[in-house]
Amino acid sequence: MDKNTITGFVLIGLILFGFTWYQSKQYDKQMAYQAQLDSVVRVERAAEMAAQALEDSLENALHTESVFQDSAVRPAISIYKDSLLNVAASGEERIITIGNDKIEVAFTTRGAQPYSARVKDYRNYDSTDLYIFRPGGSEMGIGIYAGETINTKNFHFNVEEVTDTSVVMSLPFTGGGRIVQRYALAEGSYMMTNTLTFKGMDNVIPRNATYCDFDWALTIPRMEKGYKNEMQYSKVNYYFEGDKKPEEIGRGRNNSKRIENSLEWFAFQQQFFSAIVRPDSKFSSGQVSVEFRPEDDAERNLMDCAAKMRSGFQISDNVVMVKDFYLGPNHYQTLKSYGRKYEKIIPLGGWLVGWFTKFVIIPLFNFLHRSISNFGIIILLMTLFIKIVVLPFTYKSYSSSAKMQAIKPEIDKLNEKYPKEEDALKKQQAMMDIYKRAGINPMGGCLPMLLQFPILWAMFRFFPASIELRQQSFLWADDLSAYDSIIDFGTRIPLLGDHISLFALLMALSMFFYSKITMQGQMSGNDPNTASMRFMSVYMMPIMMFFICNSLSSGLSYYYLLSNLITMLETVIIKKFFVRPEDVLARLKASEGKPQQKSKWQKRLEEAQKMQQQMLKEQNKKARR
Repeated sequence: MDKNTITGFVLIGLILFGFTWYQSKQYDKQMAYQAQLDSVVRVERAAEMAAQALEDSLENALHTESVFQDSAVRPAISIYKDSLLNVAASGEERIITIGNDKIEVAFTTRGAQPYSARVKDYRNYDSTDLYIFRPGGSEMGIGIYAGETINTKNFHFNVEEVTDTSVVMSLPFTGGGRIVQRYALAEGSYMMTNTLTFKGMDNVIPRNATYCDFDWALTIPRMEKGYKNEMQYSKVNYYFEGDKKPEEIGRGRNNSKRIENSLEWFAFQQQFFSAIVRPDSKFSSGQVSVEFRPEDDAERNLMDCAAKMRSGFQISDNVVMVKDFYLGPNHYQTLKSYGRKYEKIIPLGGWLVGWFTKFVIIPLFNFLHRSISNFGIIILLMTLFIKIVVLPFTYKSYSSSAKMQAIKPEIDKLNEKYPKEEDALKKQQAMMDIYKRAGINPMGGCLPMLLQFPILWAMFRFFPASIELRQQSFLWADDLSAYDSIIDFGTRIPLLGDHISLFALLMALSMFFYSKITMQGQMSGNDPNTASMRFMSVYMMPIMMFFICNSLSSGLSYYYLLSNLITMLETVIIKKFFVRPEDVLARLKASEGKPQQKSKWQKRLEEAQKMQQQMLKEQNKKARR
């Protein structure tokens, strides 16, 4: 046996010894851990026996039936220093419901907190009751230091008073103080007032306790037809005093935000309904978060929202803290009536688009709705009104487009005359001369786009966010605030979705025909740049708009369809009765050979073209060297 063999056996032996020693240690640890578990079980059994004894003792000594008249008390192990808190930590939950003509709110005695909130005058898409949060979908608590850190959501409150529209619950302490929660609803309002009072707590809460925490977590269910559209318009908002609009997170994306500055209010916002909380004094700081559920969520919930807020606090004999809870629809006038900038949560666009929406679209919409109940007719009349108002501004552009089509034969001749790239400057100069003699402004076509873009964008923001259109049917669409569907695939196709919207399809076709009519006489077919622009305008834009609008509001697609049809009609009327091709060609022929005064724009364009031509020549010279 050589030296290497001996060394190998020694190493094997050491390894076996080490492994055996390690296993022995592990076994000892497992036995010790099992002994610890057995000890815990024994302690828990002893604790249960002690808890039973404590229950019997408290029932006899503290007369808890008179202290907690509205709950069946089964005290558990002493967790808190205050014996009454230990009693309140267990017990049976009781549900109390109050309501008015607008909403119905249920409360649980566990934490004296909202349990569910139902909006009475609205329904879900499937005709079931509409809850901003369903039973058990809310958890709210007040955290404070009262000789020990407590949170109200962990205790069962006594019910002191109940009416049809209000409820009062209290949590007593051994020192004689108590926390009182009062909730009240006003008739004809979606607003609920919460008054939190610390009565006689100056001996319980220390003077150096300078803040309390307000935590609220909600699970908001799905309420609408289209998941994608509902998710994109759902978010969490928080508002700072003096800001033009609230900050937001969400819109289909999970997110959280730490807030270091004081804020006035926050809102958990579904597409058409919101839960808004505003204290009488501002929240000093906080954190908000939102997490969206998948479309196939078994409970058909949309998102989980949470807010953890901190408020300044100064203990005295009776500290009163008031909060307003708005639990209702995102209706512009209703939210604005409270004077707290709540209406800012409705997405109406930036300053220009938002101004047009607030001062033109919404007033016009409300005016028509006073006498017309069919929202399809209202949208038609709105479209006609807007088109008539902007017609004086767009007439010049439409006439310019008609003139461009009239001189197309002359433009084609120029293209044949100057086919080479080095003759581009001459061709442009000749074109400018024709435009001038025909009375055409080449930039005139930009005006209608500039005028219509804010209007189109305002409508793009208005229709999906307008609760007035919610569940309003027109023709084959059963809900103008959601997509209409004529074909359902049963499975989701990328970009397209699981359906085909007829309004979106008709809108895309109308856009195709309008672009084809507009481009027909304006662009030369042998110019690669104009050919590319024609392809984008005639084919790509209608296809893109179809994919975009297929899952959006059918009311929006319907408006775009009407807008395109009316625009085509205006173009045909202008060409037929106001800008006749023969008149344009006659003017062009009459001015032939006559000197034309160049406009400043033409002069600048020619100078730029000459500079570009000169630079091109210099580059060619350098390349030859």
